[in-house]
Amino acid sequence: MAAGAAKIRVSFQVDADGLLSVSAKELSSGVVSEIQVKPSYGLADNEIADMLKASYSNAEEDMHARSLREQQVEADRILISLEQAIEADGDVLLSAEELQHLREQMALLLQLRHGTNYKLIEKGVKELAKASDFFAARRMDLSIKEALKGQSVDDIEGDM
Repeated sequence: MAAGAAKIRVSFQVDADGLLSVSAKELSSGVVSEIQVKPSYGLADNEIADMLKASYSNAEEDMHARSLREQQVEADRILISLEQAIEADGDVLLSAEELQHLREQMALLLQLRHGTNYKLIEKGVKELAKASDFFAARRMDLSIKEALKGQSVDDIEGDM
């Protein structure tokens, strides 16, 4: 599975006896894993309540950390993919100016990726994707030309 492709939903449940049940489901495949954690000592009701309050008070920070990491993974994914595409076809499909512009956009996203503002990283990912759309289209056209090289329209219609 490609980096960033896994989407996992995790749920936690604590019952009155202090039994913690954790369930994780990978959303694309539907694979579910569950575990129950039984404390070796009893938790008092107020301790459980304190733990729940702490989890609620940290929820916003946890969501921010998750969003940040998701955007960092997405930035890494697009940077790696674009670098591989440039190495494979950049010399054939890009002018020097186009390559320089893409490199500048990639450097900007890399700089944003090391920051802590997930919204800026998300914006940078979108901007780099938009800036590289023309290159992706050219690569697709080249792939189609290569696949159809040496075939006639009659050959293609016969395959259908």
